[in-house]
Amino acid sequence: MPTEAAPASAATLKKLDDAIARYVRPDTFPLALRMLKPGEPIPPDLKVPSRDLGEQWIVCQSIGIARRYGWGVAVGKKDVICPLAAIAFGFRKPNDDYLKGFAALGMYCKDEPAAANLEASAWKFQPGTYEHVCVAPLNRAKFEPHVIALYGNSAQVLRLVHATLYKRGGRVVSTSGGRLDCAEIVIQTMTTNEPKVILPCSGDRIFGMAQDTEMVFAFPWGWAEEIIEGLEGTHKGGIRYPITVAMRETVHMPPTYQELMKKLQDRDEKS
Repeated sequence: MPTEAAPASAATLKKLDDAIARYVRPDTFPLALRMLKPGEPIPPDLKVPSRDLGEQWIVCQSIGIARRYGWGVAVGKKDVICPLAAIAFGFRKPNDDYLKGFAALGMYCKDEPAAANLEASAWKFQPGTYEHVCVAPLNRAKFEPHVIALYGNSAQVLRLVHATLYKRGGRVVSTSGGRLDCAEIVIQTMTTNEPKVILPCSGDRIFGMAQDTEMVFAFPWGWAEEIIEGLEGTHKGGIRYPITVAMRETVHMPPTYQELMKKLQDRDEKS
């Protein structure tokens, strides 16, 4: 794919952003994410923390800044100080300690076999496949994304599940390891080429400021038009956000309220 978004891609980004704003109404910016291969130039207007700010940002933190500040960010080997993300995104090669579950032992897992199994099951790119991960709000992205991701409450994510299944039916199938959600958002979605529902991990909550009320929905860029069609179609079918609730039936008041109302009605009838 070209680094610069072609005109049709820019138009689709706007169309998607407008559809999400109308039908989903997330509290933070929906995001475009792209992986850059070695030597691929960093798209314009993206901040590289180590180069531009003298700081190091991890992936979930960069996602949080992009969706809350509205900044475009690119992070690579010199930026990412989370060893799990650095390995998952292929910026650094795993070592024996990682493979044995050193970072998970005692924190997430009871013993070394469980910890090693947890690390082995994490979504990963092959080392050296990519050099940077880029993230920017849809309305500011100047690159063609690989993945679209947005954070929302369970009802908002539900609307996106509805949109996904509008044309094909079936199920949205996701996996969760309870950690490293940045890999589940980007790597799982790119590897399977299917939409995913993701639970924010502890790191995302601590460093990316993900809230207890939030989940993530991610889908491949190639699904954009289908998601738009699904949001529009299910909205026309009566599935809405905010979720419509049953409010039109006559409500039942407490007994004392009923008694008082009866007295008021009897008085009015006699007057």
